[in-house]
Amino acid sequence: MDDLFDYAGKQTKAEEERKRYNELCRIVYRNNELYYAKAEPEITDAEYDRLYRELEKIEAEHPEFITPESPTQRVGNDLSEGFAKIIHSEPMLSIDDIFEQRTTADTVSDQALIDLYKRLQAALDTPTPHVVIEPKIDGCAVTLFYRSGKLQYAATRGDGRIGDDITSNVRTIQSVPQKLPDGAPAILEVRGEIFMPSAEFDVLNAQRDADGLPAFANPRNATAGTIKLLDAEEVARRPLRFLAHGLGAYEGKPLQCMDDYEHLLSAMGIPYNKPILHAHSLEELRRSVSEMDTLRRKLGFGTDGAVIKLNSFAERMQLGSTARAPRWAAAFKYLPEQKETKLLGITVQVGRTGVLTPVAELEPVLISGSTVSRATLHNQDEIARKDIRIGDTVLIEKAGEIIPSVVKVIESKRPAETTPYNLPEAVRGACPSCGAPITREEGQVAWRCTNFTCPAQAVTRTTYFCSRTALDIENLGGVVAEALVRGGLIRTPLDLFHLTKEQLGALNLGTPTEPRRFGEKNATKALDALGHARQMPLERWLTAFGIPSIGAVKAHDVSIFHPDLKTLANSEFLCALVQTEDAIEQYNSLNPKAQNNRKGDTIQLEQQREELLQIIRRLAESYEERGYIELQKDGPNKLHLVNPIGSVSCRKLQAYFKSSAGQHVLKRLRELGINPASTCYVEKRGTTEGILGGKTFVLTGSLSIPRDEMERLIVAAGGKATGSVTKKTSYLVVGKGGGSKREKAVKLGVPIIDEATLRDMMKVPPAL
Repeated sequence: MDDLFDYAGKQTKAEEERKRYNELCRIVYRNNELYYAKAEPEITDAEYDRLYRELEKIEAEHPEFITPESPTQRVGNDLSEGFAKIIHSEPMLSIDDIFEQRTTADTVSDQALIDLYKRLQAALDTPTPHVVIEPKIDGCAVTLFYRSGKLQYAATRGDGRIGDDITSNVRTIQSVPQKLPDGAPAILEVRGEIFMPSAEFDVLNAQRDADGLPAFANPRNATAGTIKLLDAEEVARRPLRFLAHGLGAYEGKPLQCMDDYEHLLSAMGIPYNKPILHAHSLEELRRSVSEMDTLRRKLGFGTDGAVIKLNSFAERMQLGSTARAPRWAAAFKYLPEQKETKLLGITVQVGRTGVLTPVAELEPVLISGSTVSRATLHNQDEIARKDIRIGDTVLIEKAGEIIPSVVKVIESKRPAETTPYNLPEAVRGACPSCGAPITREEGQVAWRCTNFTCPAQAVTRTTYFCSRTALDIENLGGVVAEALVRGGLIRTPLDLFHLTKEQLGALNLGTPTEPRRFGEKNATKALDALGHARQMPLERWLTAFGIPSIGAVKAHDVSIFHPDLKTLANSEFLCALVQTEDAIEQYNSLNPKAQNNRKGDTIQLEQQREELLQIIRRLAESYEERGYIELQKDGPNKLHLVNPIGSVSCRKLQAYFKSSAGQHVLKRLRELGINPASTCYVEKRGTTEGILGGKTFVLTGSLSIPRDEMERLIVAAGGKATGSVTKKTSYLVVGKGGGSKREKAVKLGVPIIDEATLRDMMKVPPAL
């Protein structure tokens, strides 16, 4: 029996494991969103896999921690706003990963592969399960649905049940047939990967560099970003390819195994993933997986493993799936190639928002087919965790065969004179680009330059300022921004509005010895785009400012409540939201009914709560009436504010407009005569008395803004937005690519309108 101290120790350990588990869930959730939805991963695949395995280990030891919301129980979610949604005819699941393990510096183990095969043997009660092995493509999962031989739609995985409709984009991929030959199955749903070949990715990045656009980090990110573009013509210019590897819904001649599936795809002219190797025993499987590691390097596109599947479709059906992945397949992840090299120094780069990023300067080493001389170190906390010092011998690898990273220090080879690296000390507390002080906010890992006019920030800020999601100013990012800053023509993005055709035309994008002029033609295009940017709405300007936590969607949310920038900069609404939340937090912290209160304390607490309640009501009253916010009771002694902008975003906005950087921007815009107006501002929202009062709308197809934003506009105008067409639907609003809902609307006699008609009904300006 445990004594009191043993029990307390176990309780403390359990609390620590619960805390670590919650932290891992948060980290994995965040990186799932960055990887699947935004295509902007912050950590390498290897680091993600390490965290995910740690999460699985804790769940194995503490199954009571697991909930349906755990990252291990859910499919990664790549759903994006702005796309129509498609319900998958059959769930589109993820695939479980198993990993090659490094046992010593020179040896690795495929024990996970052995364990997988043993599980299949036990599940099927046979010593020789027949499996197939194919390359694991580092691309984006997609499903193609053919009905009667015609491509009906293409969709992303989404959350496994619902995906984004990317049909118009997929139709631009030459390797995807739009119509199948005679004899096609009545229904054929093909699942596979969209990707970019490595050589064509390099050409694309070189062209973007020449055009002054930011380069893509890797082919997978470029692919994910491309298939989510709303401009199909732009997608057509990107080198996308498709390979099939799985089957969804199917109505046709029975298929028994992978050979039958391959023959069907060949007959239909649909390209599929190969080479495909077969194994009938554990030793054959181990040899085939090892052979695939060699074969995949000659394919010309990114891979990071081998997929092992049961060959028999009947056996697959027998084993079934979990909520997240099939039990009859797994992806064996190869260890990245690793090499030792010397850390010669650490340089510090300054990013768009002033973040200082340390970069390892390495003794050049050949790894995974290319020479590596630099690798990101992420931040000071990461350097401290790995105890990385200048002069160390370090082990590096290419995560996904693409991104160099420092795995660890070889401490046995550390020189005696090395000292721990400290970023603030190394840069003497000042930005290495402009010399301004650096700071780190409480609770954050990043050090930042405090100077808005910092030249290093000017390049990255300008590139972002000109990007498609911000002000869409053609040809003024990337190398062009670098040349403008280098030549002293701009110090902040707003300096762009003072440039002349002569200055831009003569701009040298090359070197003094090998000059490359920007040219008059490009200069004219850029100036026209700058003129157009002056008329861009508040939501686009707010995005362009690059305020932390304020992306395109949040910028639109903010613009609903503010008619123009001047009003937003001095927003009474933001102030009321922050003050109300602070008062509610204080109100909720006071508990007159606590058992340890004395009578006098209880009376005083009740008086304080009543005073706070009056303050909260006074702050919230007018905004509740306008439908901007809602006060809710969370139990008898708690209040909750439904904040449509979000607590963090409110405070970030307030801090920005009070800062020297924000004040500088407001001053310059006043001088330029620019006061961006909102295109979605509503003075009163959420009432049935609005101009759309009593009307119900269903949206389908791609619109000019994300669907949830359009639904918010409808609600703000007094209407109702639903997801299904019924007899009670007032109007079906059809964008690009609308399909089955249109057919149902016609059948039920529901009026069909386009976005322009809806905007006219709401008195909202046309889409830009």
